[in-house]
Amino acid sequence: MGVVNTGTYYGCYLLFLTCGLPYVAAHVAAFVLSMTGSFFLTSRFTYRTRPTWRKFLLFPLTNAANFVITTAGVWLLVDVAGLSSRYAPLLAAAAAVPVTFVVSRTIMLRPENPKDRDSLAEVAPK
Repeated sequence: MGVVNTGTYYGCYLLFLTCGLPYVAAHVAAFVLSMTGSFFLTSRFTYRTRPTWRKFLLFPLTNAANFVITTAGVWLLVDVAGLSSRYAPLLAAAAAVPVTFVVSRTIMLRPENPKDRDSLAEVAPK
């Protein structure tokens, strides 16, 4: 799933760059979009668990460390090291993968409370 999520993020990032967004704004927008898709892919394929509202609301925590590491990494690589803004996110993302996995596993595999059993599919409008 990491490769799909990274590809989604990077494709959105490049699209936003070509639309004229500054690289940090492109990074943030692409990150939010890819994180939403990542939640559903992670629920279904990685942990084979139902996507609940509770997990959906907690899932951004899995990416909080990722966001801090990649954002700081992109800034350091572009503004300090002088690397192209086109390639910096790939290097920064590689550094964040292990941390994101550990936090994700903790949230997605945590036992549910009976009152948290409503899955997103069950409460979605039909």
